Amino acid sequence: MVYVDDIVIPGNDATKIVQLKEHLFGHFQTKDLGYLKYFLGIEEAESEDGVVILLRKYAFDILEETGMQNCRPVDSPMDPNLKLMADQSEIYPDPEI
Repeated sequence: MVYVDDIVIPGNDATKIVQLKEHLFGHFQTKDLGYLKYFLGIEEAESEDGVVILLRKYAFDILEETGMQNCRPVDSPMDPNLKLMADQSEIYPDPEI
């Protein structure tokens, strides 16, 4: 994955990853920052069970940008069992009727 001047090299073949890094080092001014921790506001953590991707920092950054970091959370009022269908034009009736 490449974003502007940041590159993430995922994979399970360590030899191929090392070869790619050596190729990049030979052609570009680069530095290896080690294992991925944060990328574009996304936190990544590895465990024996696999990879976990967290958006906690990203969510906190959005709350801070909007001045809502001290707001209290509330439950969503939407019915979790509601099934939306493509042929439905409205979920709720018009309140003026």
